Amino acid sequence: MAEYDVIVVGAGFSGAVLAERFANIQDKNVLVLEQRSHIAGNCYDYKTEHGVTVHQYGPHLFHTNNEEVWQYLSQFTKWTPYEHKVLGSIDENLVPIPFNLNTLDALYPKDQAQRIEALLVEQYGAGGKVPILELRKSSHVLLQQLGEFVYQKFFVNYTSKQWGCSPEEISPAVTARVPVVISRDDRYFHDKYQAIPSEGYTQLITNILDHSNITVRLNTDATKLVTLDIHENGLKFQGKKFNGKLVFTGMLDQLFNYEEGELPYRSLQFDFETLPQAQYQAATTVNYPNEHAYTRITEFKHILNQTTAHTTIVKEYPQDYDRFDATKNVPYYPIFNQANQERFEQYKQKVQAFENVITAGRLADYKYYNMDDAVGNALHTFNRFTEPGIV
Repeated sequence: MAEYDVIVVGAGFSGAVLAERFANIQDKNVLVLEQRSHIAGNCYDYKTEHGVTVHQYGPHLFHTNNEEVWQYLSQFTKWTPYEHKVLGSIDENLVPIPFNLNTLDALYPKDQAQRIEALLVEQYGAGGKVPILELRKSSHVLLQQLGEFVYQKFFVNYTSKQWGCSPEEISPAVTARVPVVISRDDRYFHDKYQAIPSEGYTQLITNILDHSNITVRLNTDATKLVTLDIHENGLKFQGKKFNGKLVFTGMLDQLFNYEEGELPYRSLQFDFETLPQAQYQAATTVNYPNEHAYTRITEFKHILNQTTAHTTIVKEYPQDYDRFDATKNVPYYPIFNQANQERFEQYKQKVQAFENVITAGRLADYKYYNMDDAVGNALHTFNRFTEPGIV
């Protein structure tokens, strides 16, 4: 058996970046264990027989203001500029989302739209963003009515489908992600850098992991190979003591065999269709807040501006996560509330007893990370654990 200095569990962004850092910066021999049949985690993409690049686990759209993250990833990919725009189906109209001044004009009579726009600018400033739940509490009647309209038509049903509960039960950190935007900028994101890896995310992760010190094993359940010895606060790999580092990017409750109870997630079901037509819809993504069981339809060819005679779309159905059900056992979104956070903290304390265990990533941190967040966190984690006196 080869001797490894570092074992990394998970070949998504967090695991790949940390594997590359240990291999490249510290010349460590790294073993990456991935339970799926492919690398790249939920960013995994592939080309269909018709030449359309499809994201297997829903659309992944890279955007960042983090210069360090942008420069790091640019070592491993060329970029295709892409600015994401979303439409929403509201009362049989397709209008821009998030709700902005163009959306206001599309849904309100001209005179009323102008009065509301003036109030929004006066109250929150041109270019400002205000969470929908805050707008509903405005002292201005028109703004309060606008907040209620946006809440009912754009927000409450979509959020209830997405999370399986009312918006008030979800952390403000989540609900604040969907503001009313006081501008005519229809872009969904406003970051400095907005682009897609030209050869896809799978190729990007392949390039990150392409190092002579890195070995990748797919279809491998790491929890069956790596065990934590609680009595000695040590690690075992395949039953033998392991003195290197373990980088764990999976679910902490799984690592500790759910002994403090399960951490709940929301999952997703994807319904893909390939259609013999050049285009299905006007934008990459169309949201359906109020009708249908699905929340949105994504047409992938818009992302890389691919010209083909066929197109592939996906309808996205939120659902509860169930690790025992093969149709529901992919954890996507942590469910943020105080009880779940307290349970996570119990697992986090258990990890801290092991000096050579490093946790990072969306699942291990029980946080919603955008891709740039995941990369930035992995780079920060590497630097923190490799400071003098720690290694």
